[in-house]
Amino acid sequence: MNFALKSIAVAAMSLSLASAFAQKGETVKIAWIDPQTGLMGPVGNNQLKSWQFFAEKYSQSNPAGVKFEVVGFDNKLSPAESLTAMQAAIDQGVRYLAQGNGSSVAGALIDAVNRHNTRNPGKEVIFLNYAAVDPDFTNSKCSYWHFRFDADTSMKMEAMTTYMKDKKDVQKVYLFNQNYSHGHQVAKFAKENLKRKRPDIQIVGEELHPLAQVRDFAPYIAKIKASGADTVITGNWGSDLALLVKAANEGGYDGKFYTYYTGVTGTPTALGKGGEGRVYQVAYNHYNMGEPMKSWMAEFNQRFKDDMYTAAIPNVYAALGDAMAKAKSTDPVKVAAALSGLKFKGFNGEVEIRKLDHQLQQPLYITRWQKTDAKNPYSPENTGMTLVPVQEYPAYVASTPTSCQMKRF
Repeated sequence: MNFALKSIAVAAMSLSLASAFAQKGETVKIAWIDPQTGLMGPVGNNQLKSWQFFAEKYSQSNPAGVKFEVVGFDNKLSPAESLTAMQAAIDQGVRYLAQGNGSSVAGALIDAVNRHNTRNPGKEVIFLNYAAVDPDFTNSKCSYWHFRFDADTSMKMEAMTTYMKDKKDVQKVYLFNQNYSHGHQVAKFAKENLKRKRPDIQIVGEELHPLAQVRDFAPYIAKIKASGADTVITGNWGSDLALLVKAANEGGYDGKFYTYYTGVTGTPTALGKGGEGRVYQVAYNHYNMGEPMKSWMAEFNQRFKDDMYTAAIPNVYAALGDAMAKAKSTDPVKVAAALSGLKFKGFNGEVEIRKLDHQLQQPLYITRWQKTDAKNPYSPENTGMTLVPVQEYPAYVASTPTSCQMKRF
């Protein structure tokens, strides 16, 4: 009897240990919650393909030996729809959530994840933020369960204005942004940084427009031209940037654009050759980075007849693989502890998830829209154009301080 009880106890302990440690071949499901329909649907569909593409790549090789699977949920760019999708994913046993399009959505998800994890010990989930860049998410609203793999608005603006400060052709700036938290933050940090670095620059106009609702930007371009602005700073993305630059080309505006998302679906086509030498982007990647990005982008383009531009995604998988191997587990509680402060090899070099606020520290690049050449051959959307790097800033230059007072678990 004692031997039988002992055998049962050993078996139970073995089962418990087996479930706690990442096993080779174990499947890790990630719920991707972003738009697949509406004006921003093309961006979301491109990114869902990217998530699935890299799930295949990193399932073939990661130090934890796990398999990744992505389950897509169309949130229609709605915070309410996103919370419904989050609950559906959790009900299906998914413990990892990924979202990036829209800081309004990300803010709702951070709050919901915090509530869920507090109320459901043993069923915790992790939020992998790959593109929502409101700085508050790693400052006043920081969360132990939230990890951001994009550079936030303040980091990008730090790099952008560092580049702009030496450009004497920038004299009159128009701030043009979407009317939600991200757009507000772009305008805020642009004004603060320019005042500090180039107090001679005039802000000649500031506009906030509805997110993903405007189809004709011609009236806005007329206002920008009338202001005398030689430069527009915009955090617009998706259709809101593509249609803006299309209207600028058609309306004869020949000023410069400093952007966050020129490379995103639809914008290269809208630009065409009309923005040559006048459109700049700040980002953590660009089209002509060399390996491994070169091979990934070529294969993605061949398979999907589309461009892969959301390079935060492979960094998410690289971090998860390293963290799960370090934790010897796929349990979100153990993986979160391993991710916090993790240094790992990303596509853009050695990067670090800052322990203080879970913001990835990484280099940033300023690129300019111009014709392809032998050194920069990748042409998005078959435009014959590309984004050519003109300045690289190491992580310590682009980094910004944090006020995060994180409750750790």
